[in-house]
Amino acid sequence: MIHAEVDPRRCCGYQLCVDVAPSVFAINAAGKAEILVRDIPADLEVNARAAAHECPSAAITVRASGSAQ
Repeated sequence: MIHAEVDPRRCCGYQLCVDVAPSVFAINAAGKAEILVRDIPADLEVNARAAAHECPSAAITVRASGSAQ
């Protein structure tokens, strides 16, 4: 299982993460991306990693659960 985080200071609200992984990310009332599921199941891992890769502001970090940052 992997874990994703969004840095709200870096997020510009482009919404590409939502387009790529709508089961993992959403845009909140402040116009920033947020995580819908803290620990991402294996069937959504590819999408979560793709969303992090597509983020123009590099605001998304995806790593193995329990690993240090």
